[in-house]
Amino acid sequence: MAKAATKSKKPQKIAVVMFNLGGPDSPNAIKPFLMNFFMDKNIIQLPIPFRCFLAAFIANRRSKREAGESYGEIGGSSPLLENSRKQAKALEKSLKGSGDAQYKTFVSMRYWHPMAPQIVREVRDWGADKILILPLYPQFSTTTTWSSLEVWNKAMFQAGYDVPTSTICCYPENKGFIQASAENVRAQYDRAIKDGYKNPRVLFSAHGLPESIIKDGDPYQMQCENGAKVIAKAMGIKDLDWAICYQSRVGPKKWIGPSTEEELERAAHDGKAVVIYPHAFTQEHVETLVELDIEYKEEAEKMGQHGYYRAATVSTHPKFIDGLAKLVKTHVKKLGVYAEGGKPICGNFEKCCMLMTDAEKKKAA
Repeated sequence: MAKAATKSKKPQKIAVVMFNLGGPDSPNAIKPFLMNFFMDKNIIQLPIPFRCFLAAFIANRRSKREAGESYGEIGGSSPLLENSRKQAKALEKSLKGSGDAQYKTFVSMRYWHPMAPQIVREVRDWGADKILILPLYPQFSTTTTWSSLEVWNKAMFQAGYDVPTSTICCYPENKGFIQASAENVRAQYDRAIKDGYKNPRVLFSAHGLPESIIKDGDPYQMQCENGAKVIAKAMGIKDLDWAICYQSRVGPKKWIGPSTEEELERAAHDGKAVVIYPHAFTQEHVETLVELDIEYKEEAEKMGQHGYYRAATVSTHPKFIDGLAKLVKTHVKKLGVYAEGGKPICGNFEKCCMLMTDAEKKKAA
């Protein structure tokens, strides 16, 4: 008698949702993008009426300048979505055939399309059995990861969609990220040496934040600075001259420092060539392609600084993508919020996702 055919087990469908900030996709989108950005209570910590007024004022003023200057330099729109999708595609390819699961990557932007409500619908329509949240910013900040999680959770609730979810809140010292970073910086360092500059200074330039946000319990600065140390060590250069600095300062508040301008001025005074690496960004966009490649370079030349090199972001570097794939495979069986390694790496900061109670998380959302 023939044996009854056994049903094959249906592979688990896992949606990997990759968070990023987003950017305007046309000149007309610059103003509403900026409005969305400055209306975020994690960015401007004021009551809604005051936040709305200030956001509108800043968006009106900056949109005119950025349309002609910043975004005008790169064709009137941000390449952030395109570059994020390239990373997502590379990760999905790397995950293909991993065990019995079927992986599909999605990119969810915080301040411009495609935003959380749209991606929640796409994940639901795909029929995901589980969601894994993977921010494309390695360091945790209330202004990035936390803010994106807030709107994602709200969109899930509004859609009435509830599936098991694992969230990777940060991975600032991920092996693949560190190795890819070290290789990219080393390539420009060796180029500077070949051009005749002795012992160039490496500047790890991260996006800045107001001091008040750090003092309020944000681990971003600590993670940026610890990560820079690890990248510098991974370069394998004895007595490497390096420093950390912060770019993109806006507004009258006191920001964390030293600023990138201050470090460029110090390098010019010391007669040093510089290799700048934006280690808080994982793909190219306006703050690397315009701010670093054009604006800061021009400032450095005015200061009399010679030998200006900029290391590329990790983008789709095979080691970075492999590092992300290993992160996904490690965390896919977990539920809840975890930093890489499963232990809090926020020091004593109060706003660490892992350290907050369920009641605190609900209140924050």
